[in-house]
Amino acid sequence: MVPCAQAADGPAIDPKLLSEEVKTLSSDAFEGRGPATAGETKTVEYLSAQFKAVGLAPGGDLKNGKREWTQAVPLARSEIQGPIKLELKAGGMEQLLKQGEEIAVRAAQDGSAQVSFEDVPLVFAGYGVKAPERNWDDFKGVDLKGKIAIVLINDPDFETGKGDFGGKAMTYYGRWTYKYEEAARQGAKGLLIVHETAPASYGWATVKNSNTNTMFDIVRDKPAAAHPAFEGWIQRDFAVDLFKKSGLDFDALKKQAQTREFKPVVLKDATLSANYAVNREVITSHNVVGRLEGTKRPDETIVYSGHWDHLGVGAPDAKGDKIYNGAVDNATGIASLIELGRAFAKGPKPERSIVFLAVTAEEKGLLGSEYYSANPLYPLASTVAVLNVDALSPYGPTRNFTTSGSAKQELLDQLVETAKKWNLAYETDPKPEAGHFFRSDHFPFAKRGVPAISYGSGDDWIDGGVEAGKKAEDAYTADRYHQPADEWEASWPFTGLVRDLQVLHAVGADLANSTRWPNWDANSEFRAARDATAAQRK
Repeated sequence: MVPCAQAADGPAIDPKLLSEEVKTLSSDAFEGRGPATAGETKTVEYLSAQFKAVGLAPGGDLKNGKREWTQAVPLARSEIQGPIKLELKAGGMEQLLKQGEEIAVRAAQDGSAQVSFEDVPLVFAGYGVKAPERNWDDFKGVDLKGKIAIVLINDPDFETGKGDFGGKAMTYYGRWTYKYEEAARQGAKGLLIVHETAPASYGWATVKNSNTNTMFDIVRDKPAAAHPAFEGWIQRDFAVDLFKKSGLDFDALKKQAQTREFKPVVLKDATLSANYAVNREVITSHNVVGRLEGTKRPDETIVYSGHWDHLGVGAPDAKGDKIYNGAVDNATGIASLIELGRAFAKGPKPERSIVFLAVTAEEKGLLGSEYYSANPLYPLASTVAVLNVDALSPYGPTRNFTTSGSAKQELLDQLVETAKKWNLAYETDPKPEAGHFFRSDHFPFAKRGVPAISYGSGDDWIDGGVEAGKKAEDAYTADRYHQPADEWEASWPFTGLVRDLQVLHAVGADLANSTRWPNWDANSEFRAARDATAAQRK
């Protein structure tokens, strides 16, 4: 059994403080916490003040020999300017497409100031996957230069639950980020992803709200190498009708795409035209960083992370609300960082340093954590572990907890053993097909070899069981996730989150007062990157 430094009641964490912090961060005054907005300024000021008040020291950029509260994160911001014209020709008919309805077009991130093309051919390219190690190529025999590819979301295994891509569990090939990157590598003019709720794990409202607003990316030397000029999503029903007008059966082609033998199919007599301007500028957003310096091994670091940003101000919902408050996602995680910081600052000083990292632009593609991981304030080789918190439950206590994905690693073993002291059982990721492992801020650390976990609250409620837990989770995903309705509620008790944080505190405290270096399983794809830096750890 892995040792645990804390008693089963853990530090005193006040649910009322958690509620008040979530209420503040998700209030309309913070304008949905969009990066590079007035909402960011308020959020950064609030977080810096809170970290200072609970007893943390600044842990950000060095300036004149002193640490600041923030790490500057340069980002490329792209926004569609003025009217957007989209015209489809198919089956001898012409149709003007409405942004956010049949289609959700993203502001170009390839550096284009104007996206303008006429009558570009459309090609169905299966799941948009090129995986040589699996002998899989959805692009075989087609030249996509000057063409727009249409692909399916998730992996070829999703429908059947078995195959070369891990069954139901999504691989990185299933993520929309990969599909755009691969389209750029293939030289495509553009890529459209067919949205379906089950394989995407969220509804069209989420797609619309996340893709028709301002886009951000890390600053790249060659942005066109990672992004085609035209990126977007289309509704499934629209895709079915489009295929039918081209004399194709969408469902039949989808089944073919689940096989290695699939070959791309040109949509006969179907073209797309587009014309819109894009404003692109480099802005500076900020990660907020608090730190407790270790007493014996200050150069060795445990990181608690979570993202402070949400979607800002966007398209109004049916009630006319335009502020995407982000109470659960992710004011709960940021309140957790504040209270974990308070608990550690009040307690015995740790032997290793502990960093509380509130990152920006998670909603735009994990950009704040990606930037930190590529430009670490504290070396990744001597970063012991990353414990990420994202969209935790504000409800009562549960009998279980989960993590995003279930990659085998000693850090997970320790978390599972520690949680038993609070009578919390580990439930493996209940929706591995949703690809949450690739959707939270621990992933940029993990892919560079740092042992990393994103903690998730359980769904087996002590008051109501799994039925109540799943009902609440499903309702949140359908009605609140990435929508203006993700707002604070006075009825939330936050008592379950207290227990979650006591577990996370115990894991961090044990690591901070030990000389252990947890590692990935020998068969993990992240093990080699970690082992490559072994000489830098004592």
